[in-house]
Amino acid sequence: MELTRGSGVLMHITSLCSPHGIGDLGPEAFAFIDQLATARQRYWQLLPLNPTDPAYGNSPYLSSSAFALNSLLISPDVLLQDGLLEPADFADLNPPPAGPIDYPAVTEYKRALFARAFERWLKTPDPDFDRFCLEQSAWLEDFALFIALKGHFPGKMWSEWPVELRDRYPEALAESRKTLAEAIHFEKFLQYVVQKQWFALKRHCADRGITIIGDLPIYVDFGSSDVWSHPDRFKLDENREPYVVSGVPPDYFSATGQLWGNPIYDWEALAKDGFAWWLNRMRQNLRLFDIVRIDHFRGLIAYWEVPAEEETAINGRWVTVPTYPFFERLVAEIPNLNVIAEDLGVITDDVKEALRRFRLPGMKVLLFAFSGNPSENPYMPWRYEPNCIVYTGTHDNNTTRGWFLNDATDEEKQHLEQFLGRPVNSESVHWDLIGVAMSSPANVAILPLQDLLGIDGRGRMNVPGTNQGNWTWRLAEGEADPAAFNRLAELTLRYNR
Repeated sequence: MELTRGSGVLMHITSLCSPHGIGDLGPEAFAFIDQLATARQRYWQLLPLNPTDPAYGNSPYLSSSAFALNSLLISPDVLLQDGLLEPADFADLNPPPAGPIDYPAVTEYKRALFARAFERWLKTPDPDFDRFCLEQSAWLEDFALFIALKGHFPGKMWSEWPVELRDRYPEALAESRKTLAEAIHFEKFLQYVVQKQWFALKRHCADRGITIIGDLPIYVDFGSSDVWSHPDRFKLDENREPYVVSGVPPDYFSATGQLWGNPIYDWEALAKDGFAWWLNRMRQNLRLFDIVRIDHFRGLIAYWEVPAEEETAINGRWVTVPTYPFFERLVAEIPNLNVIAEDLGVITDDVKEALRRFRLPGMKVLLFAFSGNPSENPYMPWRYEPNCIVYTGTHDNNTTRGWFLNDATDEEKQHLEQFLGRPVNSESVHWDLIGVAMSSPANVAILPLQDLLGIDGRGRMNVPGTNQGNWTWRLAEGEADPAAFNRLAELTLRYNR
């Protein structure tokens, strides 16, 4: 795909200001889109919208489903507008605290509201619900049953369920669908509502000329409905446990590599039905979003496979993927394959060749541009090809001000000043890098909202390798300074974005 020249903002929905403890699909989201449009922005980039789990630090990259949406994104305000909630429904509930997201408090509060909305909804037939369930049945039936079973066996991984449910005996599944019918219906209702609210916001984006960039994690979590529903697509042993897991090899940043622990796809098995599971996943994501970013794209060329008993990623091996048959199948079935490749880190020639062959835009990150030898650094702006996306930073980086204040070495600061030709300070460094991104040859410039607003390290979304305190940042009321958006609009005009 060829990216249309423009700029935009990276901001996850959960980071919006909201009276309900977490950003959601309500009035604040619509107002944010209006703010983007007023600032002449063309793109809005999100993190994955899939369900999150406290067991995995509420990371959107470790989900119970590759197809479902996170029900915590449902707006109680919209439910109120739709008549599924009444003001009295809020009276006896304690709203979650302001500030960073308190996921346990948000979950308890919202699930109580959703249960009341569900009871009211049951009293009125809704033909759109039946249509939704039919259209999404390929994943929805298994997902709703899976979540109901998780509630029935609290604290247990699906591989620890009774063998007849673990191994999906038809009689056991049918019996569970009867005994857990109400819980299953409730989960389907939540997916119906969250998707209905999402598509209302998506239409608002289209009306304002905003293109949505979604995010697709390459791997799925072992404790997901996807692995339980399709164990034959993954490298599992006779007890449905992974015998190899994902990771990345040792490198400059880690002497032992990174052991991620996700189950590995069985690409030979996937190929037998024409990569049907992946086709369905891509169709779902391109239904939800206009463009999809594939996280850790190099894993679709070759991946690092580690024996499950290992404690580090050192003793792994590279295993190739049938990349060309896979992508040729995707292109044949999905002609408008609007995909961006996350190609950060050490990228080999085979990855570069796949990007060229399928015309997939890659990524550049300015916070990486000022380390080492500037003349050889691939993230220096003068090296960019037009069909790519430049970011000041990503969700895994510190904010630009946080980087400058806490992470940047003296050498990196010196290289930045040499590149700009003037001194740099912590009060304006975010605008310095925004200006570099906007003026670069890259067709698309994406700016994290935290950088646009000049927020320091308190606005960081994620510290890789940690599972506490991440994914909780959100805007305070009134923090989205209109002056910053006005300045962004000026830069957008200046650099023809």
